[in-house]
Amino acid sequence: MTNDYGILLESGTNELEVVEFEVQGNKYGINVMKVKEIIQPMPITYIPHAHAHIEGIIQLRGEVLPVIDMAKVLGMQPSENQSTDKYIVTEFNQQKVVFHVQNVTRIHRISWNDIEKPSEMYQGGNNQIIGVIKINGNMILLIDFEKIVVDINPHSGIHIDQIKAMGERKRSEKQIVIAEDSPLLRKLLHDTLHEAGYDRVEFFENGQLAYDFLESTLEQENTFEKVQILVTDIEMPKMDGHHLTRRIKDHPVLKQLPVIIFSSLITDDLRHKGTGVGADAQVSKPEIARLVQYIDELAL
Repeated sequence: MTNDYGILLESGTNELEVVEFEVQGNKYGINVMKVKEIIQPMPITYIPHAHAHIEGIIQLRGEVLPVIDMAKVLGMQPSENQSTDKYIVTEFNQQKVVFHVQNVTRIHRISWNDIEKPSEMYQGGNNQIIGVIKINGNMILLIDFEKIVVDINPHSGIHIDQIKAMGERKRSEKQIVIAEDSPLLRKLLHDTLHEAGYDRVEFFENGQLAYDFLESTLEQENTFEKVQILVTDIEMPKMDGHHLTRRIKDHPVLKQLPVIIFSSLITDDLRHKGTGVGADAQVSKPEIARLVQYIDELAL
């Protein structure tokens, strides 16, 4: 079953489609934009001394792909009856990864506004849940697949060394606004941008809060003295990055503000979505050095 579902959604509508899957009867979700296809399980080659969450590797149309066991990731038992097991083939952060789940049930189309941020009480410091979707009396937990992959392979994340490799940097007075819902990534971006010379960085945990802040600057004399550039993730509760970009580029004044989309979802198949809403640049996580180059070029 090959999926190009994400292409069906018009960019900037603040909606997403979620593939619902199950592990031990619990319902979880993954953004369709990450999903390349859903396939039946196939023979796995075991890799000695691999990370505990890695089942092994498969060969799919000539590509060798790692298979991650979602039951192990979530601290659950493998399925007793594997007849409904599926492999979700994904692409994000410039890599393809297969997730072994125990059932794929359906696809939901929802608004980012309907996704609740997890409470810190049950989220904990090492949790993989980034959102809660309530549908027909059920709860679907949105999983942080980027975190799962970075936990297995830390080299696939954002690293300050990429900035150090750019050489000596001058301190900048330019103000950057960043919309990013992951506390871990906000911290990484803060540290790496500081290393790159940017100290005036204001963070918001979703697109709605960032947009409200930008609108509030319009009441002052010159918005663009307060903000010189916006950097936004795509996947965020309340308002996603594509919708945020469209709102800014449709605004009579704010449209002058350069917008960079910095997301794990910048792939050849999905780049047109950012272009369609007017983004000035798009950078795939974890390419922090390229993000800094674009900020250097585009900041007003």
